[in-house]
Amino acid sequence: MSQPNPLHLSAQTIEDISDHARQTFPEECCGIIVSDGKTDRALRLKNLQNLHHAKDPEKYPRDATIAYSIDELQLESMRFEANKIGFTLKAFYHSHPNHDAYFSAEDRAGATPFREPTYPEAAQIVVSVYDRAVK
Repeated sequence: MSQPNPLHLSAQTIEDISDHARQTFPEECCGIIVSDGKTDRALRLKNLQNLHHAKDPEKYPRDATIAYSIDELQLESMRFEANKIGFTLKAFYHSHPNHDAYFSAEDRAGATPFREPTYPEAAQIVVSVYDRAVK
């Protein structure tokens, strides 16, 4: 069994993700990393979880403090624009406010809705943030 390739991100990209997590605290942030092979860019996505929760709390019992829901139209638009300038999807990221950074069962289910990754080329990054401090 082969080991996954290590994910390399610039200090600026890590700081951009951390800033996003701090700014959205106590809610989860979400976004993508695109790359042209030399430069990475962190692009912020809207977390629609509170909107879904307000419209249908039975179907979406969790709010944005413990869940995220990506705006799929925004994601596809960002990927399209990135591709036009030679950037491709490298990773997804999201935060866990007041929780450790781990890929939860819910995270896995969202990334593999049909038991296969929707975006197999993309890594998954989870950032832990406590009281606006990224750990």
